[in-house]
Amino acid sequence: MPQPWETDLAYAVRLGQVAAPEGSVATYIPELAHANPAHVGIAAALPDGRLLTDGDAHVPFTLQSVSKVLTLMLALMEAGEDAVFARVGREPTGDAFNSIIRLETLPDHKPLNPFINAGAIAIADLIPGRDLDDRTARLLRFVRRLAGNEQIGVNRRVAHSEWSTGHRNRALAYFMKDAGILKRGVEESLRLYFNQCSIEVTVADLARIAANLAYPDGQIPRSVLRTALAFMTTCGLYDGSGEFAIRVGMAAKSGVGGGIMAVSPGRAAIATFGPALDRRGNSSAGLRMLEYLSAGQNLSLFDPYAIPVPV
Repeated sequence: MPQPWETDLAYAVRLGQVAAPEGSVATYIPELAHANPAHVGIAAALPDGRLLTDGDAHVPFTLQSVSKVLTLMLALMEAGEDAVFARVGREPTGDAFNSIIRLETLPDHKPLNPFINAGAIAIADLIPGRDLDDRTARLLRFVRRLAGNEQIGVNRRVAHSEWSTGHRNRALAYFMKDAGILKRGVEESLRLYFNQCSIEVTVADLARIAANLAYPDGQIPRSVLRTALAFMTTCGLYDGSGEFAIRVGMAAKSGVGGGIMAVSPGRAAIATFGPALDRRGNSSAGLRMLEYLSAGQNLSLFDPYAIPVPV
């Protein structure tokens, strides 16, 4: 039988603390290099309404690529499915998240999915608004509503650090502008992309956001949730997505800020934090914690014994 959630979260944090030294913090964004690699935190939003936390749950971190789930959902709601998939594809990739090679070699130069950097920049280009401030404010309203926290904002130091060093992302964006994928000004949509990645949360905020996907209440259309969860399952951990599906089996999205948002619809919404990353850019502690919880609480989407059989 599964252990009580409080017990499992406490033990998961201890496992995460053991796994953290196997990774290292991201340094290619200079501001992220200041993170404490020993930090490990977790939160779980449960079907009965409880929100449980353990470890360094009070430590803020930036969403980074976890934000791609949110901008995808917002773009689908604001621009529509046809507009979104005219810009990006629906296929996973084994390439690194910031790879440029597929953009050049694919005939239509379209990013393979919205969770690689090129795809996320294309999605950011779709977020409506008069200017950068208006578009950022629209995204923040959406994130704050999902998290139930009006204090969530953009960490300006991280956003500036990304802007100052985001040469690969700038190259991706200008290539897509040349190919007709981006319609707005390149620099403005890049600024929006850097802002979205720099939105600062705690694991409690992120678990509340994940709860909107695990226990839908009608705020987000069913088709949007289905699309987001499908991409999280197939593309959410980049070139580690297949291994994660086998070992953990939850719909999830990671970010180089150390966060992972994981969903088992109807059963759990979990957020983990650990800024020490493996070679693929996924949190070493977060992966270990989620693997343990998935096994102990029967959260894998692919385990037929964990799904009640209708009588």
